[in-house]
Amino acid sequence: MTATSTGRTGRTVLLADIGGTNARFALLAEGTVGRVTHMAVRDHGSFRQALDTYLGGLPEAGSISAAILAVAGVIGDGYCALTNNSWVIDAAELRAAYGFNTVRLLNDFEAVAWSLSGLPAEKLLPLGGGLPVAGAPLAALGPGTGLGMAACIPHPTGHLMLSSEGGHSTMAGVSSREDAVIALLRQRLGHVSAEHVLSGGGLENLHQALAALDGLALPERRAAEITRAGIEGTCATSRATIDMFCAMLGTVAGNLALTLGAKGGIFIAGGILRHMPEYLARSEFRARFEDKGRLRKYLAPIPVWLILDEDAAFVGLQALAEVEGIG
Repeated sequence: MTATSTGRTGRTVLLADIGGTNARFALLAEGTVGRVTHMAVRDHGSFRQALDTYLGGLPEAGSISAAILAVAGVIGDGYCALTNNSWVIDAAELRAAYGFNTVRLLNDFEAVAWSLSGLPAEKLLPLGGGLPVAGAPLAALGPGTGLGMAACIPHPTGHLMLSSEGGHSTMAGVSSREDAVIALLRQRLGHVSAEHVLSGGGLENLHQALAALDGLALPERRAAEITRAGIEGTCATSRATIDMFCAMLGTVAGNLALTLGAKGGIFIAGGILRHMPEYLARSEFRARFEDKGRLRKYLAPIPVWLILDEDAAFVGLQALAEVEGIG
C-alpha cells in the first residue's frame, strides 16, 4: 500500500506494463509519456530480450535514469516471476545491467489503480449506477490473460493504492448450472478461482465445461474464437459461454464493491471486454452486480465503467513517477 503526495520528474524514465500476453513500453520525459510500443510476450524468451529489442530502437536509451515496471504477478524484494508466463523480472539485475538509478516494480493492476482519478470520460463506457461518492474508495478489476484487482482509497494526504491477488479467490456459482460448471472444473483443476473462469483461459474452461454438460462433442476453441462466435451468434455454446462470463464477472465485481465499500466506482479493465463493450452492456453483468440480497440497495447506486483505453496503465505509471519523484 502506497500513500500519494506531490512531485515532478525531471529525467527520462522507462515505463512498462508487462502482462501474460503483451508487453508495453514507453518513455516519460518532461512530464509527457511518449508513444507506447506493444510487443507479444511469446516473441521474446525473456523480459531482458524484450527490453533490449525496445531500447535498441531508441536514440534516447542512454539517457534513461530510472524504470517503473507494472508486472502481472506477485512481487517480493524487487523480484517477480510472472504468474501467466515464464518471464522473471529482477530489479537488482536490471539496475546492474542497464545502469538505472532506480527500478520500481508494482503489480500491473496497482498501476491501473493509480490511473483511476485521471482517466478522461471519453475513455470510459458507463455500465449503470449513479454518481460516485466523493472520498469513497475506487476499485479496478479486469479479465485478460489473468484476472487483476486493485483499489484506490482516498486518504487525508492523498490516496492509498492497494494491490490485490483477489483474482485467485474461490469462485462461487449462483445457479445450479454455474454450480455444475464449477463442479466439472473442480474435477480437473482442484481449486477453482475467479481467474479460472474470468480470463482468456477462463473463457476456454467455461466453453469446455458447458459443452460437456450438454453432451456436445465440440472442437476446442481459443478465447478469441469463442468471443467472436458468441457475439456473432454462430455457435450456441460460445454464446452461452460469454453470457455466463459476463454474469460471473458481475458477481465478482459486486463482491469487490461490497468488500471495499467502493462507492467511488468500479472500473473494468483488461483486454477481453474492450472487444465486446456493447455486448457487456446488454448482458446480465449489471443485474448480477446488484444481486446481493439485502444489500441490493447498497450496490444499485455504485457506478461501474468499462475502461476503453488499452494503455490506461501508463496514466497510472506517470502519476506514480510524479508522486514519488522518480527520475
